[in-house]
Amino acid sequence: MPEDRTSAAPSTSIRELSPAERPRERLLAHGSQTASDAELVAILLRTGRPGYSAVDVARELLSECGGLVGLLGALPESLRRRGLGPAKASALLAAVEVGRRLAKARLPSRRPLDRPESVAEYLVLRYSRRDQEIMGALYLDTRQRLIGEREVYRGTLNRAAAEPRSLLKSGLLRDAAGLILFHTHPSGDPSPSPEDIAFTRRMVEAGEIVGVRLIDHLILGDSGRWVSLRKRGAW
Repeated sequence: MPEDRTSAAPSTSIRELSPAERPRERLLAHGSQTASDAELVAILLRTGRPGYSAVDVARELLSECGGLVGLLGALPESLRRRGLGPAKASALLAAVEVGRRLAKARLPSRRPLDRPESVAEYLVLRYSRRDQEIMGALYLDTRQRLIGEREVYRGTLNRAAAEPRSLLKSGLLRDAAGLILFHTHPSGDPSPSPEDIAFTRRMVEAGEIVGVRLIDHLILGDSGRWVSLRKRGAW
């Protein structure tokens, strides 16, 4: 929870800082890598609210969301607050979406997806949402390079709508050697349920029959948390 600052003394306005201390000027002079997470968000916000600088509002927002990764799953209505109206919320959501699209664009040139950490890095950027469950698959070639991606369900997940047959058929059409299954837990806790484990084992068995191997099944929670069922020894 953000710090209760209702009785705190007014923060120093960014305008009152020297140019060398202002986030925008520091970024232009020294590069974006020198800025803190709160300063980067503050630059997008541009202004704060009475008594609170843009950096203060950014810190408060990041504290509530669980850091930058938490912004990936933020909904428009969860961003709205005093000092952060529709225009600022739109700027933040646009920046998050740019990050997602860059992640997708750079993935094909990266090394093979042979580590759950590299898979999770990509999936967290693409699919962290707190309001609904998403299930999908990444299809890989014999060298475990991405050759296709499919989102099979979004909403309150009905396992009957995401049967192994449909997932494997898409893999066969792409001439995939293997696939990585993934889904999100809107609760934020990526711990697998008994149903998750049972479904994974069904995928393994069905994949062995048709020759499309299940490489892993990742469950995504909030704040960048994830679980690899392969590493958990689910099969």
